[in-house]
Amino acid sequence: MSKTLLMVFIKNPVAGRVKTRLAASIGDANALQIYKTLLDYTRRVATDVNSDRQVWYSSKIDRRDEWSEHEFEKKLQSKGDLGERMADAFQQGFSDGYEKVVIIGSDCAELTAAHIEEAFRALDNNEAVIGPSEDGGYYLLGLSGYIEEVFRNVEWSTAGVFNATTSILSQQATSYEVLERLNDIDTIDDLRSSSLTFGAIE
Repeated sequence: MSKTLLMVFIKNPVAGRVKTRLAASIGDANALQIYKTLLDYTRRVATDVNSDRQVWYSSKIDRRDEWSEHEFEKKLQSKGDLGERMADAFQQGFSDGYEKVVIIGSDCAELTAAHIEEAFRALDNNEAVIGPSEDGGYYLLGLSGYIEEVFRNVEWSTAGVFNATTSILSQQATSYEVLERLNDIDTIDDLRSSSLTFGAIE
């Protein structure tokens, strides 16, 4: 077993339940197509990372999708808000004996394996690492030990998530490193500025 764990949080790809802000501009079917492209991109990036890997599904584990069980252990997210679900996943990771745990989502077309490897290296000398996104959230969070406070009292899916999280880390006197700021794809403007090819939008 590796001492490092990469967790990928994803939503099961169902029309009307993914990329809802984007869907308001381009429709549910197109938003689903884009989310599937993002899932494929994230899977390929994660596979290139030298660590143990887990994919965490939002509603049910899919044994027949593209996430190979040779490459990824498959897990089901717990109930609750995003903070509660991430907290449970991190707790499991550290309980299983991992010394460094990093979590990413599946919304960032600028994320590379190098960013994730950099995050693991940052945890050699820091208790936390965070990758800010342009919308005020974060695309990556890494810890070298469980810190409950970073998952509590945060207004998720708002422009204040990154600032709230770094404020909590500072209040806890937690050493942390900030990675490069990247852009998640949540809106039509994000899509237009992305370098990832999504195919025709109908």
